[in-house]
This record gives sequence, C-alpha cells and structure tokens, in this order.
Amino acid sequence: MKVHWTKTAEDQLDAIYSYIAQNSDTYALITIDKITKRSQQIGDFPLSGRSVPEYNTQQIREVFSGLYRVIYYIKPDQIDVLAVIHGAMDILSDDE
Repeated sequence: MKVHWTKTAEDQLDAIYSYIAQNSDTYALITIDKITKRSQQIGDFPLSGRSVPEYNTQQIREVFSGLYRVIYYIKPDQIDVLAVIHGAMDILSDDE
C-alpha cells in the first residue's frame, strides 16, 4: 500500500534531524533513515503496528523506531504518516 508522509510528519523529521545534528550529523542521518524505513513495513503490513492508546480507533496505529513513535492512519487507498514524536511526548496536550 502507498505510504504518504504528511507535512506535519515531514516537519517533525526535520526537527528531529536538526536537534540530533547539533551533536552528530552522522547519527542524525542514521536516526532519520531508520525512522523513514519503517514506512516500508507499514506499507506492506499496515496492521503490524499497535493501536495508539490515546485514540479509540483501529485505523490510527503506531510503530516504534528507537525512541520515536511513528503514528499513522490507515485509509482504504493509502496510509498517512501523521506524526513522528519522541516516546516521552504527550500527543494529547492541551493545545490540540
């Protein structure tokens, strides 16, 4: 199935890269590469991720890549990667 990265998810990847690259460009590239490679797994096996505990729907799922949660939405014709966040972040903060 086709995997589409939303603008929000792409911006989050850029922010992750920038933050890690302050200490190591190499490690930043490795981290982003690992995260983006998870899209192949979810494209091939959309239900392989677990349901996101913060939401009560089977269509919103997540896989982990190191410390990061790759959150995606399963549509009939494609998968949208909604967010890439650090595992310690609260995705249901007051400003959403």
